[in-house]
Amino acid sequence: MEKKDLKIVYMGTPEFAVESLKRLVEGGYNVVAVITMPDKPMGRHGSVLQPSPVKQYAVSQGLKVLQPEKLKDEAFIGELQSLHADLQIVVAFRMLPEVVWAMPRLGTFNLHASLLPQYRGAAPINWAVINGETETGITTFFLKHEIDTGEIIDQVRIPIADTDDVGVVYDKLMRLGGDLVLKTVDAILDGNVKTVPQESVPLSGELHLAPKIFKETCRIDWTQGTKRIYDFIRGLSPYPGAWTEFHVGETVSTLKLFETQKIFADHALEPGAFVTDGKSYLHIATSDGYLNVLSLQLAGKKRMGIADFMKGYRHSADAFVR
Repeated sequence: MEKKDLKIVYMGTPEFAVESLKRLVEGGYNVVAVITMPDKPMGRHGSVLQPSPVKQYAVSQGLKVLQPEKLKDEAFIGELQSLHADLQIVVAFRMLPEVVWAMPRLGTFNLHASLLPQYRGAAPINWAVINGETETGITTFFLKHEIDTGEIIDQVRIPIADTDDVGVVYDKLMRLGGDLVLKTVDAILDGNVKTVPQESVPLSGELHLAPKIFKETCRIDWTQGTKRIYDFIRGLSPYPGAWTEFHVGETVSTLKLFETQKIFADHALEPGAFVTDGKSYLHIATSDGYLNVLSLQLAGKKRMGIADFMKGYRHSADAFVR
């Protein structure tokens, strides 16, 4: 079969999923429909509907777009069946019912931003960086009942530098994801797919999961070690941002940290205590040293470098974070 004859249904929502769809369209593959989340209410009263990045790109290319509220809706299932897709591709979408993923004759494969079976779940890039991993990657695999557990088709590995934050790793994996999706589709077209059960993949160390991240997940625990907190901050930077309570006298506000440097040192300070000259640097005490803060954001303010923060901050001896 030629690629122009292979009917593909593509499923995805965020920016991460746009790159792979774009590569398919520009590569001349036959994308017969795109399925994405319903438009999201925006604005103060939810009166403005914001289409997903995937929808915006699909519309710009004149592709058919479906936006079901429920994936088991009979009308949606009927419309999906009428497309007679040979293959479905899922990139950063949602959990599919079997009636959907089992529909195409060649199956449904997913692009996941980790080296499965490690980091199954909604936030694999964040958790890999939070846990101080030095390597991650992307995986294509065929869907089955249990989420992120299907047989592996292919993987690509990349290093994570000690200075990389989630934004850097995200961009690398997004670009590599486009390459791997095309490689996987071509292998399926050629009949050259050899899958590997995840149970047979050797693990070095324990199996880590990547659950969805909520606001409380992002709170910094200053009683932990310098390296652990440093990785935690970069694992949530630039979004959604690691945060802490900023105490100055009776005033308490939220402070997000985005970029720091590790300083290992013995001290007798309480975790969260400040060491600063009030002008050019701010060190925050941890259990085994300090974090030198380089960029941060006070609630209601824009993100700024430490020099700009210090210009508007009058240091108080009783200031600390917790």
